[in-house]
Amino acid sequence: MVDKTELRRVTEFADLPDDQLDWFLSQSQEMHLKAGEMYSRQGDPADAMFVILEGHLQGRGELNGETVVFDLEPGDVTGVLPFSRMKQFTVGQRAETDSRALRFPASLFPDLIQRMPELTKRLVGLMSDRIREVTRLEQQRDRLASLGKLSAGLAHELNNPASAAKRAASQLREMIKKIKSASLELGKRDLTPGQKTEIEKLEALFTQKDVVPPDALTISDLEDQIDSLLRSHGQNDLWQLAADLARRNIKPEILESLFANLDADAARAALVRIAASVEVAVLLHEIESSTSRISDLVGAIKEYTYMDRAKVQNVDVVKSLETTLTILNHKLKQGVAVQRDYQRVPLLVNSFGSELNQVWTNIIDNAIDAMRGKGDLRVRTYRDDDCVVVEIADNGPGISPEVQPHIFEPFFTTKGVGEGTGLGLDTVQRIVKKHRGNIQVNSKPGDTRFQVWLPLADATR
Repeated sequence: MVDKTELRRVTEFADLPDDQLDWFLSQSQEMHLKAGEMYSRQGDPADAMFVILEGHLQGRGELNGETVVFDLEPGDVTGVLPFSRMKQFTVGQRAETDSRALRFPASLFPDLIQRMPELTKRLVGLMSDRIREVTRLEQQRDRLASLGKLSAGLAHELNNPASAAKRAASQLREMIKKIKSASLELGKRDLTPGQKTEIEKLEALFTQKDVVPPDALTISDLEDQIDSLLRSHGQNDLWQLAADLARRNIKPEILESLFANLDADAARAALVRIAASVEVAVLLHEIESSTSRISDLVGAIKEYTYMDRAKVQNVDVVKSLETTLTILNHKLKQGVAVQRDYQRVPLLVNSFGSELNQVWTNIIDNAIDAMRGKGDLRVRTYRDDDCVVVEIADNGPGISPEVQPHIFEPFFTTKGVGEGTGLGLDTVQRIVKKHRGNIQVNSKPGDTRFQVWLPLADATR
């Protein structure tokens, strides 16, 4: 039988008067649990509070599509608490070892509140701690989910130019072999200085960077003309070379000088080397473009996370928005047209940079989802007295009047199970308030606008 001494070992009961403890014990049921025995199941009516006295117990359940597990030790208070709105147990709880607990019925909470006000206050504090911890875990889960989506998109964005650079480098190796072989063949010929100069001149002309690629019809015509020219000089197997030269907008008449100044074999070797050099120039340009894209993305990631920078600083909101749009490009390019209307004067905000990016990410990501990945995203900035206003709008179906008052509430979401935690806009609002700002939303079908007001940094006043 449980006595007051044992109950006082529980922190919440430690210094309560004897008469209050006697009443609590008289209204509680002592439970003896065998290892593996359940004493509450997920979905059961939340009809009791439990005080763990002895043994080791574990809570387990599924919240928002994820399994949660937590341990319960002697001295823990679990189950439903006074003033809780819980109607059903959200997790199941079982004894891992032989255990003992007190079960206090929730139906007696009104009497408990009246008879044991100090315990009630402590239990309310315990419930608040639980809410904060659940909120923290959900926010962490939300951030991890967002990070996972961003990481997947960035991996795809980085993989494309990386694969292109790798493919170009592989092809470059083959072209270098062709140049080496053709150069050896030309080296065997007793070419005059004039002939060497002619080959080098054409090579330089054809490999220049600023070549505007012709359209497909022009390429096809040029390829036929070059192929006909080569065949007229006995070169019947250089159709691939003709295609490569046509893509560089090379006119067939320019090649006539090779056949006029060189014998057939020397001209062939010169053409092979020139075509390979042309392809090398193309591949080098592709490698430069791909690595430049990778560098831009890495720079955007650093900008987005504010790596290697002071935590609080003056942030250019337009630059912050553009960085976010770069990070979300993998979603935007699927069918979202971005319309920008930025005030030209830099608008600086004294800000936690990466947190501000989180605001834009959540709003823009929601807009993309609302439009189902296809529509118009409008991003606007302007100054209003001592504030910068950032307006992010979309032409999606809008937010219904019934839903709109709740969108900033924690855990409120209109998305399906596992698709959202309901913390995105709650996080947005907390960050905006942290920056001493304000956020408003106006929505109707075809026009939803989020407006964020943030105080301008002193430097812009």
